[in-house]
Amino acid sequence: MAEVIFRDLVLKSGLEKRFEVTSAGTGDWHVGEQADPRTLTALAANGYNGQSHRAKQFEPSWFDRLDLIVAFDRSQERTLKSWTMVEADQTKVQLLLEFDKDQAGQVEVPDPYYADAATFEAVLQMIQRACTSLFRQIEPGINRRPT
Repeated sequence: MAEVIFRDLVLKSGLEKRFEVTSAGTGDWHVGEQADPRTLTALAANGYNGQSHRAKQFEPSWFDRLDLIVAFDRSQERTLKSWTMVEADQTKVQLLLEFDKDQAGQVEVPDPYYADAATFEAVLQMIQRACTSLFRQIEPGINRRPT
């Protein structure tokens, strides 16, 4: 959800040449698979298209080229930080909800997998608010000169 939503914010701002937006799990359970149908339904109901998304696993070599790595929960955060080779890369790992002052107290994005469609929708709304807040914090620092 977050990749699709954040990519949409970037495209609407005209800054797609300034961002690399990707999503990856810390495990390899669903590599190559499409998003859960309930995720796709929730995205579509909110005007997003997640049909092209395919799951992949995070590669520790990515730390060198990424400025920010966003985790959904403390478990992901711990795993990602354990994969860092230099201390500076640990600061790149941040929890998504911490970017939204109204949700920061919640800390973790709940996993809706074992829940109903309403929970998927609620999680999407959380992610959408946090992604919008994150984008608003990043956007002023993006160089808008043509590449």
